[in-house]
Amino acid sequence: MKNFLTSSSIGKKLVMSISGAFLVLFLTFHMAMNLVSIISAEAYNSIAAFLGANWYALAGTMLLAAGVAVHILFASVLTFQNWRATRGAVSLQQVREKGLRRYAVERRRDGVSWSSRNMFVLGAIVAIGLLLHLWHFWWNMQLQEVLGEHYNRFGYSVTDGVSLIAKTFANPLYCAVYLLWFTAIWFHLTHGFWSMFQSIGWANKRWYPRLKAVATAYATLVMLGYAVVVVVFFLRSRGLM
Repeated sequence: MKNFLTSSSIGKKLVMSISGAFLVLFLTFHMAMNLVSIISAEAYNSIAAFLGANWYALAGTMLLAAGVAVHILFASVLTFQNWRATRGAVSLQQVREKGLRRYAVERRRDGVSWSSRNMFVLGAIVAIGLLLHLWHFWWNMQLQEVLGEHYNRFGYSVTDGVSLIAKTFANPLYCAVYLLWFTAIWFHLTHGFWSMFQSIGWANKRWYPRLKAVATAYATLVMLGYAVVVVVFFLRSRGLM
């Protein structure tokens, strides 16, 4: 079983699907939690206090970090293997068609979406955005609490997440960066969501278009939820709400 998961392409895709499903669930929960910050600062900060430096929150954080690491690792391995296979195919094509330069050969299958062809690039953008997000929020909240601090570098309580959100999204540059990040996640999800089912053999001709529709609807709903928080706090910072 271990060799199947780590050595075969199907096994790696299965690991990607399992870790991806876990991350999808977290995205959904985190989006719902963020929407609370618009409705009630007290309720959101209560949740932030509950998910502070407690053992269950720390265990969840480590599990989430492991899921992200596994997802990125296996995505990188699969991308490298596909790249090597493509180079081999190009070399064969060169032999058959003399004078054709390698960089000029690029075959794309019909029906393959842009997001499918650029999953690794999208994943890299998502990972970079995640690091920025951790620096803005996790660094100033849970980590500071773990270190025994009561206030972060801005002078806010480590459980005062709403003030931190308001400060971050009062900056139009950060708003633009986060909205770009959400767009990359949307593309990543629209492909990744239905491909999870494809990896376990559930995506046949009948269910394939349905799963793609569900993936698009889900990704749109979740990313709109995140975007609403950014836009609302930005408008509030300008006195428009």
